[in-house]
Amino acid sequence: MRSLRTKLTLVNLLLLLLGVAAAIVVSLMTMQHYLLERVDAELLASRTALEKTGFTQSEIDSIQAIATLVDHVGSPRKPEPSGLPRSHTVLIAVDAQNRPIPFARLEPTARQRNLAHAVRDPAALAASRTVRNVTVDGEPYRVAGSRLDDGTIILTATGTGAVHSGIRQALKLDIAFGAFLLALLAVITTMGTRHLVQPLEGMVETASAIAEGDLTRRVPAGRHPVNEIEQLRVALNSMLHQVESAFETRERSAAQLRRFVADASHELRTPLSAIRGYLQLYDRGMLRRPADRARALARMNTEADRMGRLVEELLTLARLDRQPEVRMGSVDVSRLVRDAAHDLVSQQPDRPVTVRAEGAATVRGDESGLGKVVGNLLSNVRVHTPAGAPVLVEVVREPDATVRLLVSDQGPGMAPEDADRIFDRFFRAGSGGGSGLGMAIVHAVIAAHDGEVTVRTAPGKGLTVTVTLPPP
Repeated sequence: MRSLRTKLTLVNLLLLLLGVAAAIVVSLMTMQHYLLERVDAELLASRTALEKTGFTQSEIDSIQAIATLVDHVGSPRKPEPSGLPRSHTVLIAVDAQNRPIPFARLEPTARQRNLAHAVRDPAALAASRTVRNVTVDGEPYRVAGSRLDDGTIILTATGTGAVHSGIRQALKLDIAFGAFLLALLAVITTMGTRHLVQPLEGMVETASAIAEGDLTRRVPAGRHPVNEIEQLRVALNSMLHQVESAFETRERSAAQLRRFVADASHELRTPLSAIRGYLQLYDRGMLRRPADRARALARMNTEADRMGRLVEELLTLARLDRQPEVRMGSVDVSRLVRDAAHDLVSQQPDRPVTVRAEGAATVRGDESGLGKVVGNLLSNVRVHTPAGAPVLVEVVREPDATVRLLVSDQGPGMAPEDADRIFDRFFRAGSGGGSGLGMAIVHAVIAAHDGEVTVRTAPGKGLTVTVTLPPP
């Protein structure tokens, strides 16, 4: 009873039942009104004809032919056009005391007496000039009254049993036909709703398959789709696609997080192991010479600095992952590039460094973050390329105020598979030094500024990093 198919079938059957019932009631009431109106018209015509003759009771008694009007009460007449036989007509003469009297020399019969008694007030009926319903021995009659010139009242009664019998027969026929229509509609609705809810059943099957782990399942299209259900199918498939993408993203993020934690643990373990080893040597008294102790202290300071830089870079990435509110302001990228290039020259005086950053190239951004971007790009050149490899640093301001920063070296370059992972955390191509977080920081900072960073490289053809910052 709770299924959509059953509810649709019941609603359709209820609506048809109400329609059939209303049609039956209206049709039978119309038929009854029409047939009774025909009977009433005949009664009123008979009353008018009696009154216009001007006869008295004695005059009617002298006319022997009138006996044929009242003899053989209940004899059938010619059928009417409706197919129902014309009802029987009874004439009753009533005196001033409302008592039945002989009419056309015939004594009143029991039926005539009962009819006169059922009318109760023949004078009022004759005066009202209307037709009244009475019932005698279970048979309905329509009665009209007329007054003769001598005051005698003539009641004209017509039995309407045939009319009501015909209406009952019509009611039975209508009920039978209505029941047939209800059964036919039940079958058609059941078949139609089965076809209608078939896409919904497909959605249930798809949802069950997805719940069991098959995220690739989609709701198939029907051969004759309904507009609303087709819209639901398209929306559901779009939602399932988003769910699948989100699940894949979560799995990928979880895998990256596991790799990140493993790499971070490995990177931190190396300087910690070195520091712990030198401390154990010192604790055991194995560093007796001042030169050994000085060298051990220098190595521990170096590893501590390395660990400090690694922790600082991890904190930077963590802050960028939380998407903090960066302190936006006007930043001259050309000035940052010139300062970073001077630092590179001071560290490697023999490296050919070419800087093309004439004029101001102002963007809206975080000066500290953009300074780390430029510093990390030049630090990668210093660490991963030979000291004599030329480097070109160029700042270009486009006509639409977009600023492009290009850092290009003529070092050994990278393989395509390594270039695809250059922005991954703790990724280092080959056996190069560094923590492997520099380019990840560059990518995160530029993404926080709604910019873009791309890499172009090939083995033996150097590396070119292009940073694009949107206009202020």
